Amino acid sequence: MTLKISVLDQSPIREGGSPSDALNETIDLAKLADDLGYHRYWVAEHHNTESFAGSAPEIMIARIAAETKRIRVGSGGVMMTHYAPLKVAETFRVLHTLAPNRIDLGIGRAPGSDLRTMSALQPGPERYGPHVYPQQIQLIKDLLADASGEMPLADNHPFQGIHARPAGPGSPEMWLLGSGPDSAEVAAVTGHPFAYAHFIVGDGGTEGIDGASSLMHYRRRFVPSKQCPTPHAAIGVAVIVAESDEEAERLSSSVRLWAARVGKGQHAPFPSVETALAYEFSDQEKTVLAGREKRVFLGTAEKVRDQLEAKADEYGADEVIVVTITHDHAARRRSYELLAKEFDL
Repeated sequence: MTLKISVLDQSPIREGGSPSDALNETIDLAKLADDLGYHRYWVAEHHNTESFAGSAPEIMIARIAAETKRIRVGSGGVMMTHYAPLKVAETFRVLHTLAPNRIDLGIGRAPGSDLRTMSALQPGPERYGPHVYPQQIQLIKDLLADASGEMPLADNHPFQGIHARPAGPGSPEMWLLGSGPDSAEVAAVTGHPFAYAHFIVGDGGTEGIDGASSLMHYRRRFVPSKQCPTPHAAIGVAVIVAESDEEAERLSSSVRLWAARVGKGQHAPFPSVETALAYEFSDQEKTVLAGREKRVFLGTAEKVRDQLEAKADEYGADEVIVVTITHDHAARRRSYELLAKEFDL
């Protein structure tokens, strides 16, 4: 099977730029990815941060789908801690109606924020949390199947008679996102594709289980569904491609300094390469960053392609979702251009 290559965009805000610049650069990059042949383009959800502009992926999906022609567009992801299942189903029914057979509904359970912000985002007096996540997923699945006419809600369903509008044929492609065995288990038993966030946690994963083992668990426990008759796994990987290994390393200095600042509680825009190269990292910062750097793929397109194929083979993944952040937007565009050419997309 040919390895699919896709994009996850977090709409990074750069030093000297604005949130408006970040969102417009996301739209520009999506149009480029469409032209280059990438399989899908996902936008992330973050709240109360000066680092990322994408707090409402649903709005960005609508705009990107309208500005592109063939690429699938979706969320990477919608954070269910903050939302009611019916509202999510309705929103993505609208998106699917506007762009049939091109919309992905990627769902996660991480808050995408700090705990205080998460509290402000709560949808009402009933606080959603990880313990209700499987039930939320099942309800969204039921509502989408009902809206498409694939499987109407059963007479004894607790929400029988309630429908996610607009109804019509087809449905968004529903994905579950995560970084450990619990999320993999929910994706498996509900019969959904699963995307593992390697760019966040690396090979170590969460809950003491490494990433490759989480995906093995997903495949072993998978229950076929109509949407997803066989397991489909993707890995989200941090990548910077340049004309040389040295240039990729230079570009990555911006993210290194940003990560060091985040470690100190400073969620600021991404610094320029010049600012980053002039910064003196402490020994403690170097130790912390060493672990992070192991999960970033840097270098020429040929080198990164080899790394991505090896990692996909190790994880048993059918798809790689590439996350690239550079301070300079032109460098980010060039990274995706070089990678697309190397994979002959």
